[in-house]
Order: sequence, then structure tokens, then C-alpha cells
Amino acid sequence: MKIKTLKFGLLLMALITIVISCKSDDDGDDDGSFIEEDRTEQQEKDNDSIVTYLVSHYYNSSFFETGSDYKYTDIIIEELADGETVPEGSTLLMDAVETLTTTYLEANYTYYVLNLYQGDGGSPYFTDAISVRYEGTSINDALGGEEDDFDSSVIPAFFDLQFDGTSGGVIKAWQLIMPTFNASLGFSVDENGNVNHVNPGLGVMFVPSGLAYFSGINTGSSYDNLMFKFELVQFGIRDHDNDGVPSYIEDLDNDLEVTNDDTDEDLAPNFVDADDDGDGVLTINELLPTTYTVDTNVGEVEPTLASNEFERSRVTTNGVITINTVTLIDTNDNGTPDYLDADITINYNE
Repeated sequence: MKIKTLKFGLLLMALITIVISCKSDDDGDDDGSFIEEDRTEQQEKDNDSIVTYLVSHYYNSSFFETGSDYKYTDIIIEELADGETVPEGSTLLMDAVETLTTTYLEANYTYYVLNLYQGDGGSPYFTDAISVRYEGTSINDALGGEEDDFDSSVIPAFFDLQFDGTSGGVIKAWQLIMPTFNASLGFSVDENGNVNHVNPGLGVMFVPSGLAYFSGINTGSSYDNLMFKFELVQFGIRDHDNDGVPSYIEDLDNDLEVTNDDTDEDLAPNFVDADDDGDGVLTINELLPTTYTVDTNVGEVEPTLASNEFERSRVTTNGVITINTVTLIDTNDNGTPDYLDADITINYNE
């Protein structure tokens, strides 16, 4: 497994102006400092490069028409030679990818996803933790005749999709794309003790530098457009501040960004704030706790949780499952749950 360069502090990168040494006089001003490109202008160049790659490469599409339990190593992408037609059993990438758009850091971006298998399990949220096998390649290098990957992991690697101020975080493209895939539902163990995750989500993403490292040189050069083949193996719902509210719920304005949601305006976003409304009662204490006991030995089944109820923990002993949950309560029915309402200071754990 190579050293992972994927981890990326999104919040810090949005707040810090990057100044690094330039590689040539054309890239900087007279004192030799690096001048970052305009994001919108760079996106136009990047999209041209990605499209050039997509219309000049094909993949082994027929391989994925039968069978199951595919791996990212099964994906074979080849360059279309001059005058060559796409071979039988293969498909031009441009004809197979989904074209998607997003706005990020005030620039409009286009990116592309090849969805080969959705996975049999659930899908993560953009703030969750994931386990993936993957291979990352520079599209810029590939167009120049180089095909080496800059980053890969043949065993499942764990990433926290959301940067919490001190750790975690990935490139924006992963936050956008991984939640659109389902993970594996389970795993098997072969006679050698190797763990095999069955039917993980499988795909390839083609992303512009602005949704990756932009002017950073994490891949070896600035403004690299990237391709990732990946298997989404597992995921886990994250509660970064352990306050009982899953981090994805703390995206109050539903803009897929949790760093700008700060109810009490104390400069700590809700997803890392133990007292979201600043009323002196911790968020965890403003949620209604419930404990369920499910005896599977007598055929009992797990309860269906309400839409505002979230599992905190579970323990299984001799077929008996103990599940602890919390529920968001709106005591005064004003549309704002207690943990975000500074006028309500009920402590449900007293």
C-alpha cells in the first residue's frame, strides 16, 4: 500500500491562501511567488482535458454484464489508437459516464462518474467514515503517456469524509461521489483467513483539480485532474462531537457543508459543538434517551426508529439485543428542536 495522499483538510484549504515556490517564471510574478489560477478559468481547462481523456479511452464493459463481486482491479481502461474503433465488448468512457455538476468555492464544476455496481448495502452520508479499496491516477499524466498511479490501497483503507478541524477530511470529489454509491452488505472469509467483502459499490470517478487538490502538489504537480477506480467496502455514520446528533443532521441548510452551521455563533460549528444552542445544557442532555431490549430467542424483532430518533449503541448477549437511542424533541412545537432552542433548557438525563 502506498502512502496515502488523499486526506485533505477542506476547511483549512478554504481559509488559507496558498503561497508556494513556482516552477517557472511564467507561473508567478517577479519575486518568484506562486500565483494561484482563477478557479472558473482553470475549470474550463480541466474539463477540456477530462473530456479529451473520456473520448479517447474505453473500458471492458462486457466483463461487468455477468457475474458479481467485482473488484476495482477488474476495470481495464485502454487508449483508443489512431484510426481504431472501440473493440467489441468495450465501451467508450464518454458514452458510459454520468455527467454531474456542483458549485464549490464559488466556481461551477463538472465531473464524471462511471457507475459499475451499486453495492448491496447502504450508502454513507458526506460526513461519514468509509472503507475503500482504490487506485488514483493523474489524468494529466495519462494524456501525456504516463499511466502510473499516484496513490492506491489494495487492502481496505479507512477515511473520515469530513474534516473536523484536527483530522479527517478528503478531497471534495469524494464527499460528493461516495454517498451516491452503496457499500458491501457483508463479507466472507476464505480458507486462508482472507476477508472478502461481497459485492461492494464499484465505480470510477473523473474529477477536475478544483474538486481535488487544485494548486496543491499532493500528486506531484499542480492542477491535476484525477481518476479514481474504487470499491466502497463499508461505511459508518459519524457523530464527530459525540453529542447524539449524527453529523449529517447538523447540516441545517442542506448545502452539504457542516462547517457553516453554527447555531449559537460561538465559532464552533454544530457538528463539533457539545452545546449547539449555547444554553448551558449539553446537546446530549437535550435529547430524549430510550432503551430497547430485543430477545431474538423468542422471535422478537428490532423496533423501527422514528425519523428523528438515532441509535447510539447496541450490545448483543446470548441473542438479546440492547439498543440505546436518542430522539430529537421539540417541546414547544415551534419547529426548532430543544437542542437548538436556547429558550428550552430541559435536561432529559436528570
